[in-house]
Amino acid sequence: MLTLHTKLANANAGEIAAQLVLPYELREKCRLRATLDTGEEVAVFTVRGTVLRDGDLLTGEDRRVVRVVAAPEPTYKVTCADAQALLRCAFHLGNRHTQAQVGDGFLRIRADAVLKDMLAGLGARVEEEMAAFEPESGAYGGGHGHHDHHPLAPIPLRQKIHRPGDTA
Repeated sequence: MLTLHTKLANANAGEIAAQLVLPYELREKCRLRATLDTGEEVAVFTVRGTVLRDGDLLTGEDRRVVRVVAAPEPTYKVTCADAQALLRCAFHLGNRHTQAQVGDGFLRIRADAVLKDMLAGLGARVEEEMAAFEPESGAYGGGHGHHDHHPLAPIPLRQKIHRPGDTA
């Protein structure tokens, strides 16, 4: 089974061998067994707190490159008549510690009937949709690194990682 443990910068990707299509819930797990779009099973090992984002590139011991794809999942798209009303909705969602994706004139949240009713009560238009969910990482979530490659988690000693700068 292929083990994916290193994130690559897009510039150093090379040929994409496969895609790993996952909903957000699975992209935030630190240990994961999944299936590539080719049908091959993979193990993904990340540092606790790592979130795989749509478009991230991963590699493992055989140096094949796999692109992470955010799977469409049940979400609500929240829009309002004006920016102030949308900001009120964002405040109330944040007050409930709800993960939210911020878009141009809209918020996107995971489907939740209680939140849908609350938002409608605030005057928002709430549309059900199947969409990729990419919530904000949060104020303390850190940013994306700008390195060429870095391990996502400690690699067991028995595994040898080849990095492009390594000499034989």
